Amino acid sequence: MTLAEMQFVPPDLRLASAEIFMLAMACLILIVDLFVKDKRRTVTYVLTQLTLVGATVVTILMTTGQIVYTFSGMYVGDLMGDLLKVFLYITVMVVLFYSRGYVLDRPQMARGEYYTLTLFATLGMMVMISANHFLTIYIGIELLSLSLYAMVALNRDSVSATEAAMKYFVLGALASGLLLYGMSMIYGATGTLEISGLAERLFSGQANRTILGFGLVFLVSGIAFKLGVVPFHMWIPDVYHGAPTAVTLFIASAPKLAAFAIVMRLLVNGLLVASQDWQLMLLILSVLSMAVGNFAAIAQTNLKRMLAYSAISHMGFMLLGMVTGVVGGDARYALNAYSSSMFYILTYVLTSAGTFGMIMLLARAGFESDEISDFAGLNKRSPWFAAMMMMMMFSLAGIPFFVGFFAKFSVLQAVVAAGYLWLAIAAVFFSLVGAYYYLRVVKVMYFDPPVHTSRIEAPMDVKILMSANGLAVALLGVFPQTLMSLCALSLLRSL
Repeated sequence: MTLAEMQFVPPDLRLASAEIFMLAMACLILIVDLFVKDKRRTVTYVLTQLTLVGATVVTILMTTGQIVYTFSGMYVGDLMGDLLKVFLYITVMVVLFYSRGYVLDRPQMARGEYYTLTLFATLGMMVMISANHFLTIYIGIELLSLSLYAMVALNRDSVSATEAAMKYFVLGALASGLLLYGMSMIYGATGTLEISGLAERLFSGQANRTILGFGLVFLVSGIAFKLGVVPFHMWIPDVYHGAPTAVTLFIASAPKLAAFAIVMRLLVNGLLVASQDWQLMLLILSVLSMAVGNFAAIAQTNLKRMLAYSAISHMGFMLLGMVTGVVGGDARYALNAYSSSMFYILTYVLTSAGTFGMIMLLARAGFESDEISDFAGLNKRSPWFAAMMMMMMFSLAGIPFFVGFFAKFSVLQAVVAAGYLWLAIAAVFFSLVGAYYYLRVVKVMYFDPPVHTSRIEAPMDVKILMSANGLAVALLGVFPQTLMSLCALSLLRSL
């Protein structure tokens, strides 16, 4: 090796400035919180929100619109990553706004650790979104996972929360093992851990396809766990139900963005040449998830468990776009299919945040309000909040003209364009099954007599945010073109 080859190339720290800022602020808030005497942790909360605002500004300022690699090819900066990060910050800010009152009602959760763990989990997702190396992906996943395990178990007095955390931890460790084993086999087949280098090795035919096939099975299994699709869905209903609702809201929204980024980085950026192998796996996972998720949700009386099975079916629907990107080696449908999946995941996160926000709005100290029967007669108690919840349910069910309908329509359009008519028909059938349990919630809100007759009191900031969330679901349904175009442009500049 020559002296020139041995020279160290310093990384471009500007590209990772958002991650550096997030880490520095998380550590600072951790120290500042030690000196905060206020039981409401107002200083910690405000600093956390300001950190997310600052990270948004830094990410937007550092966006170049080009694909740039740094840290010896382990980190990639591109438009898709920047767009997902901005949506991630906004989602986490919304989660913290919604959960503020809920957390203050529960002394075990009203601690600085709740906010710092949220920031460390967000940092893990940022690393996942910009990873261009197997090791970077794994570091991001573990930083997110360890933070989530602690957040689920934060309410130590709750037996169900502790049980949920243990299940999540054990199954999460199993999924990490599958993912690592798959990565090691792919490394053995290709000789590289870098995702962009992986694509080059496969394209030039330098890989052992037999070992690669085995590695793909384990890799897809690990990704399927993070997405929560069948048959790797066992943790979702128990964790959603057992975790405090504030933590359930966080798990149900933000990590979905990072999981989508991982699918794009690993399977599309790195393993597109082997698409016929992984597409068949995703096809099976997708159909099973839509079937099991929708049919299991019908039997649920607990709203959080119903939304857990609903999340499984939605992730199955999102995978349809990933399945139809490349047809018979022809990638001309890829941009349309992948951008429809991205649009779907963004709108699902928006709607999911509003739905869990409503559950927390009805919750009181010592009372979770997570049964479907708790929403009985909501229209009599607060017509405006009932209307917001109805919008969320209609959007999740895919009823026109809410954003969920156009998200489903764009994915189905990509599926039909790729020639998978039978798959589109199956997806529509499962969506019709899903409409039943969403409309049941609306029926309970509008036609059942209320259990409690007291009016719902909410802070003004939560009222404004909930209204904005509901109106965003409605307006994006009428004018979806801007967000759809943004998704397509970000993928066009990043693939």
